[in-house]
Amino acid sequence: QVQLVESGGGLVQPGGSLRLSCAASGRIFSIYAMGWYRQAPGKQRELVARITTGNITNYADSVKGRFTISRGNAENTMYLQMNSLKPEDTAVYYCNGEDWNNDAYWGQGTQVTVSS
Repeated sequence: QVQLVESGGGLVQPGGSLRLSCAASGRIFSIYAMGWYRQAPGKQRELVARITTGNITNYADSVKGRFTISRGNAENTMYLQMNSLKPEDTAVYYCNGEDWNNDAYWGQGTQVTVSS
């Protein structure tokens, strides 16, 4: 099993920045990719950004050039740097981990609100 804990959400004005963090514990050696998803009220959960153990990244078109996903020096950490935030970025952001058996793990989510 893998446990994921997010932190770093909050309220920010349009144009501002936030950095989300995700800490993994448990069988972290089984993880080959980690990512960030978000879910806005009334909408489906969507992929924001993903990074593999080989540091291959992919982003949703809506966040390209504004968000950056990265892994920390410790194997069990991941970050999402969010710049130029827009009101439409408002959502609950979830950390996700995928293992080599295609099992998915989720954090509890952290709220990001972009509003003036």
